[in-house]
Amino acid sequence: MEAQTLHIRGASSSGMKNPGSSGNANAPAEPTANDSGLQPLSPLARFYVYALHGCLCEVAFTAACDWYDARDRRLAGHSSLWALPMYASALCLMERLSAVLLAHRCPLALRLVAYTLFIYLWEFSWGLGLRLLGACPWDYSGYRYNLAGLVTLEYALPWAVASLIAEKHVIRNTLRFRLEM
Repeated sequence: MEAQTLHIRGASSSGMKNPGSSGNANAPAEPTANDSGLQPLSPLARFYVYALHGCLCEVAFTAACDWYDARDRRLAGHSSLWALPMYASALCLMERLSAVLLAHRCPLALRLVAYTLFIYLWEFSWGLGLRLLGACPWDYSGYRYNLAGLVTLEYALPWAVASLIAEKHVIRNTLRFRLEM
């Protein structure tokens, strides 16, 4: 049995548009004639990328919060395996939401509000489901503006920033990756 080689190519970082692109700077790069044989990442591969990105961000965020609150220089951070499907599915849905909002040329402020509201709905839904299973790894009950301990308004700005990063970098670049098989 012969081994197959998997090559991953990202979009050009030169800032130049691909000849076949739609002209929308936020749209994923479309393959050019030189890209024959290259395939976009499958939904499962994007799910995987989004899961890892979400967990990495959560571990970094919790490490930074622990350092700020308790001066914990270990920067240990923490997460839960439940975060993998939670973040992955959220980013997969944000991928669709982003496409709709960008297609309608919604201003950035409106997109950030929509993304942040979506994130709160998603976090609340997952938290409620996980709480019913006795498995919810977070509890915001100690925060002043919390709803059932499952979401807190104190995180609105971090969620808005995270959604901006997701739209401008994570989703956009993940959609631009092509696999050569």
